[in-house]
Amino acid sequence: MSKVTFRLIIINIFLSTAFANFEKELQTQLILAEPGDTITLDEGRFEILGTLSMEGKENIVIRGAGMDQTILSFSNQIEGAQGLSITNCKRIILENFTIQNTIGDGIKVQYTDGIVFRNIKAEWTGGPKETNGAYGLYPVQCSNVLIEHSMSIGASDAGLYVGQSKNIIVRNSEVYHNVAGIEIENSINADVYNNYAHDNTGGILIFDLPDLIQKSGKNVRIFNNLIENNNLDNFAPEGNIVGQVPPGTGIMVMAVEKVEIFKNTIRNNKTAGTTIVSYFITEEAIEDSLYNPYTASIYIHDNIYERESQLPTLNHDIGVLLALRFRCHVPDIIYDGMPDPRYANADGQIPADRRLCLENNLNAGYVNLDISKNFNKWYSPFIASFSTDKDECNCSQTPISAVKLNIIE
Repeated sequence: MSKVTFRLIIINIFLSTAFANFEKELQTQLILAEPGDTITLDEGRFEILGTLSMEGKENIVIRGAGMDQTILSFSNQIEGAQGLSITNCKRIILENFTIQNTIGDGIKVQYTDGIVFRNIKAEWTGGPKETNGAYGLYPVQCSNVLIEHSMSIGASDAGLYVGQSKNIIVRNSEVYHNVAGIEIENSINADVYNNYAHDNTGGILIFDLPDLIQKSGKNVRIFNNLIENNNLDNFAPEGNIVGQVPPGTGIMVMAVEKVEIFKNTIRNNKTAGTTIVSYFITEEAIEDSLYNPYTASIYIHDNIYERESQLPTLNHDIGVLLALRFRCHVPDIIYDGMPDPRYANADGQIPADRRLCLENNLNAGYVNLDISKNFNKWYSPFIASFSTDKDECNCSQTPISAVKLNIIE
């Protein structure tokens, strides 16, 4: 054995021991933390082999030296799936560090009241792949959620995902190379603003899905975002609902009530700038008797739409239909024409405050697919006459109130 080889072996043993000690010490701090403690992560790159976890704590700060200065790498993870798991806590602040290459989700926070992600990055460094973890930053069944100045790159489901939660702000963040850049799912009271969503399959998704504990997502505002070039091929693992999102989707709203989309710049998303659809578009069976599959009270106003002349995706049935009907000039706003029948009056009309309303959108073409009439047989959409008259949605609604968080920032 040469002296160089021997020296490298000694160095590797030393580094492995140092990283093991770092992981053990950090996990110990997470277990022993008392209210008011700040756990400080030094500058450097640290290899972590198993999920780090914290449960039942309150008023804790976990702070690194900077997003690109403190990196927790799970590239050789052998235990658990998440990078950091936080459960049953109150008033937790995470800031100034990066989580890389977890087997599963980057940071999962569950059953927590008051969670702040500030200057946090979750990323998979090998590029978009279906073997990447599903979610980057993943608060679920939480309340008072703030995500700001953060990033997610490469998630095989959603980069910044908030599910089954209440009182949410996602702002001043960047997402790219994810299937969904930002996703708000089955959640109530959410503001999503000043974000940059680009080069994902879908930029921002607002979904309500069946078979979940919290239903009836509503009161979501999407504003002042730049949403562009979300044309990445969909790389979600087979069976994931986001696997049905067509590449080239800017904003997609599905089965949610009371959504306001305004003052965004939405450009060069090749299939649809904004899509408003019921759950029926998925063609999945609905077995949840308490689930409402319709959209209602959707107000889209004062947005800027820009789209280069280009074909929509040809890797999705909707994209093929749009390509055949509109070639390279696909309308910016696509509606499936399925209003919630609960709000229809005796004449079958939906009042303005429960409809899809479009107002003062720059350069915005529109198409109503009217799927209840035009999709009865496989060939129906190809011979149907779709309405492109956006005056049928010429109405306004009362703006949704801003979200207020009960949180220590």
